[in-house]
Amino acid sequence: MNFPHFVRIDRDGRDAVRHFVVHAHDPRFTLELMPDREAPDKVGKGVIKRVCVPNSWAGDYGKYAHWLARAQEFFAESGGGPAARRE
Repeated sequence: MNFPHFVRIDRDGRDAVRHFVVHAHDPRFTLELMPDREAPDKVGKGVIKRVCVPNSWAGDYGKYAHWLARAQEFFAESGGGPAARRE
């Protein structure tokens, strides 16, 4: 699948690695995920921890649900990488 507008950011924290997926074009949003430990590969599509969206999304969450699902698919296809293996 093609994900031209998504960017994955993995940040090392004091306790763990934090994973973010950013959608850089309209609609702009940031999704923080944590690996799904119940998935066979221990990462899966990730479990949504936090969603940061503009105020204009208020009341239209259902309209943008497909973007959040695509962000999770991007997370899964972008692989665990070295950061996910350390967790």
